[in-house]
Amino acid sequence: MYNTLSLGFGLGLRPAHLDDILKLRPKLGWFEILSDNYLNQKGLAWEMLQEVRKHYPLVMHGVSLSIGSTDPLDLDYIAKLKALAETTQAKIVSDHICFTGVHGINTHDLLPLPYTEESLRNTVVRIREVQQRLERKIVLENPSTYLEYSDSFIPEWEFIGRMAEEADCGLLLDVNNIYVSCFNHGWDPTTYLKAIPADRVAYMHLAGHSNHDTHIVDTHDAPVQDPVWKLYEKALKFTPCRNIMIERDDHIPALSELMQEVERAEAIADRKKYAFAL
Repeated sequence: MYNTLSLGFGLGLRPAHLDDILKLRPKLGWFEILSDNYLNQKGLAWEMLQEVRKHYPLVMHGVSLSIGSTDPLDLDYIAKLKALAETTQAKIVSDHICFTGVHGINTHDLLPLPYTEESLRNTVVRIREVQQRLERKIVLENPSTYLEYSDSFIPEWEFIGRMAEEADCGLLLDVNNIYVSCFNHGWDPTTYLKAIPADRVAYMHLAGHSNHDTHIVDTHDAPVQDPVWKLYEKALKFTPCRNIMIERDDHIPALSELMQEVERAEAIADRKKYAFAL
């Protein structure tokens, strides 16, 4: 069901590009919006978003669901997400496999989960409740991680695969995050890709990072780098999903520069069109 949605190639919608998007109408299949920026559904940015969505489908991507936390779900936040999805007619509602705090404290960061049976059960139960309240399936993104818990004994890729199957949710395959995490922990990215349930991948992210020799940080402040492009080519072999976007959050370049990356992603996918093979 997740691969039947055909959006094509998209871009993360950023305020710096709004004027150019409305004037130039770039050749894109869709835009991803940051859900948390539009929950109140008012203001100039909201008004401009209404113009954008007249011409492009939208996908919602949030950072505050805290799906892996042990705190109670934020029902007010979920209600606002639902209202936003209905107003924008969002094709997908996504967030991250993480937690953002405990005991009522919000760290404003995407913290990694311990990969244990208890954590898996907790996350699955919470996903099911969120989906019930939203009245739709959600899509969750694999994390970029920099440490491992001593209690973790389930490989990250197995945890994600089991989570998606048991909760019956979709996945956002962030290719850069796979590269970052595999570099940082010495994992094999091919093993990671093969373990992801291919039919649950709703869309993919491509982004840049900062390499500090001993570790890599997922910064989204640079162009997609060559190792990530190569891993993207591999990813296209493991899933039929062809809903793909470029993500950039800092050092935002001109729209034309990002469009070149979108075109590169599309060209690679065209070459791999018939290469899907599990």
